[in-house]
Amino acid sequence: MPSSLKAHTECTATHTPTLKAACSQCGLKELCLPVGLNQSEIERLDNLVGDRRKLRRGEHLYRTEDHFEAIYAIKTGFFKTDLLTEDGRDQVTGFQMTGDLLGLDGISADKHSCNAVALEDSEVCPIPFANLEHFASEIRSLQSHFHRLMSREIVRDQGVMMLLGKMRAEERLAAFLLNLSQRFNSRGFSPAEFHLRMTRDEIGSYLGMKLETVSRCFSRFQDEGLISVQQKHIRLLDIPRLKALMSR
Repeated sequence: MPSSLKAHTECTATHTPTLKAACSQCGLKELCLPVGLNQSEIERLDNLVGDRRKLRRGEHLYRTEDHFEAIYAIKTGFFKTDLLTEDGRDQVTGFQMTGDLLGLDGISADKHSCNAVALEDSEVCPIPFANLEHFASEIRSLQSHFHRLMSREIVRDQGVMMLLGKMRAEERLAAFLLNLSQRFNSRGFSPAEFHLRMTRDEIGSYLGMKLETVSRCFSRFQDEGLISVQQKHIRLLDIPRLKALMSR
């Protein structure tokens, strides 16, 4: 796994160090920002984005029912979102990586509907939502880009519903690994070799599978030469066959 996906400094939950974000110098701006902003507009966005927050592995960025104030662009690291079910279980609702946005769940009710937890030492750029709305009203390309980002989240949620509704266990895991592959590739990393930051139990919660089923599917994929697994390090050895699993 490339070291650039890791946050190299640590912080405490009570005293979170901050660094001023600079969108104009950020290597992820092509993921976060619309194409076509001029230098003046990017500099204005620099002033909009708050000081970067660093979180340790296991630390909450926000919790269910917290007041919604900002969305967060992930600069480095990996997160999961989850919520507590009526029977007391943690239900994983998503995994977010470098370049993704967190916090969109809070827009409708002005409070967050889930928890966001760092799966490794991470760093985020807060974007106060009220300021973003004002800025986006002046720059149409930014407004359109933000709408596309929200649409992407809706499409991703629909994809999960398709996984849970129609696919067998092996198909669900294959789709999950292929989705991670595509997301890493879009960020300039290897599509065939990466490190899983989440546990198998968390994967099972997200895909609607028991832990034993997740482990059995991983073992089957490895026995059939589809993947190579060394603890959490994954190599996709036969992507075409993984894709074929989903078309049976």
